[in-house]
Amino acid sequence: MFKRQVYLDKLVHSIGNGFIKVITGIRRSGKSFLLNTLFYDYLKYNVTDAEHIIRFAFDSAEDLERIGENPIELQLKKKQVDPAKFMDYLKTHTKEGERYFLLLDEIQELGAFESVLNSYLRKPEFEIFVTGSNAKFLSKDLITEFAGRSDQIHLLPLSFSEFMENFSGDKYQGFAEYLLYGGLPLVAQESNAEKKRHILSSLFDEVYIRDVVKRNKIRNENDLRDLIDVLSSSVGSLSSAEKITNTFHSEKKSKITRNTVAKFIDYLEDAFMISSASRYDIKGKRYIGAPKKFYFADLGLRNARLNFRQFEETHLMENAIYNELLYRGFNVDVGVVELAQKNENGSVSRKNLEIDFVCNLGSQRYYIQSAFSMPDNEKRAQEIRPFKTVRDSFKKIVVTKDFVPAFYDENGILTMNVIDFLMEPNSLISLGLDAKRSISSKIYAPKSVIVL
Repeated sequence: MFKRQVYLDKLVHSIGNGFIKVITGIRRSGKSFLLNTLFYDYLKYNVTDAEHIIRFAFDSAEDLERIGENPIELQLKKKQVDPAKFMDYLKTHTKEGERYFLLLDEIQELGAFESVLNSYLRKPEFEIFVTGSNAKFLSKDLITEFAGRSDQIHLLPLSFSEFMENFSGDKYQGFAEYLLYGGLPLVAQESNAEKKRHILSSLFDEVYIRDVVKRNKIRNENDLRDLIDVLSSSVGSLSSAEKITNTFHSEKKSKITRNTVAKFIDYLEDAFMISSASRYDIKGKRYIGAPKKFYFADLGLRNARLNFRQFEETHLMENAIYNELLYRGFNVDVGVVELAQKNENGSVSRKNLEIDFVCNLGSQRYYIQSAFSMPDNEKRAQEIRPFKTVRDSFKKIVVTKDFVPAFYDENGILTMNVIDFLMEPNSLISLGLDAKRSISSKIYAPKSVIVL
């Protein structure tokens, strides 16, 4: 069992804030388990008795039958759950003036759910917690409907440190497994490699793609699948709807339009399957339009879509770092810095350099490069070159798979190992402090570094 402590703490701290607590995330990431097992147990043993905790899953046939709904009919007719039946059910299971916790799973399946939630939000005796798997039906609608009165907790698949809680091998074996099979709890709990692959492939076809097609009434499913293939093959690369459309036209002889490609990308983001990082001009302090970088919420799903054939560890490590930064609460962009150089003839040429991640959280900012390997000083110089053009005082970090202790170089740039970065929740701070202590005590203070 995975503790999901970071998310459980967020739920606990949200009790009594007067908001609707919305748990979002990709399907099978553990939203229901977090809400109906971990959080339920916390409430039962620390806050109230079981009679004052009402759990209801709107995708559960058993729960639907309890309120007089026919789950088969709902599915065949593609109808939502009757809100009147659900509200009548709550009336018979609550007493006026007593405090209740409503734990409502897959709320988007309830008809007029915004109005239903609004009615209970006005009653201070109700603490409302809901889950859902689609942003279009949840975050966007709830932000509009409950402006200033909703609190979103976004659940990602297992982080690497969470994954290692139940992994029997060492952290190096675990990292290889994590990059290959990802962090969906259902997959992480399975020990057989063949079964892991089967689960991931089945989930992709029978859950994720089917859900996107159904919700958005997509007629050409093959185009959607082809788009996912393109995105899977270009993790960490700059992409745009226009560029992908041109690929469809030239390589697949497809007539798909740019607008359709853009819509499909939005659908995948709304289902939390992928997320995007926009380009940010660090010196100009402004966002730049397309292209963007796209990353997968789960690496196992990305690999399964490509039948585990394209295992590009460089890009997968970058994706894992991106997901970890989201897990820690950062807003993540792609940094762009302009470098002006004089040519031999005296003219000035300008070139854009890229910093993989510009990470912001409140007043904190970090610049991070993902460098799979730096076998010599030339490669290291290439990786840190963009940092040298940024003149502010925020910390600049290179994360690498090379086996190195954390250290600062003569430019004040911190280098750390990716596994150390992922395993230590406060690695951006704590590993930097350790590195400073090492330098001050002359244990490890290189002027230049060759990583072997």
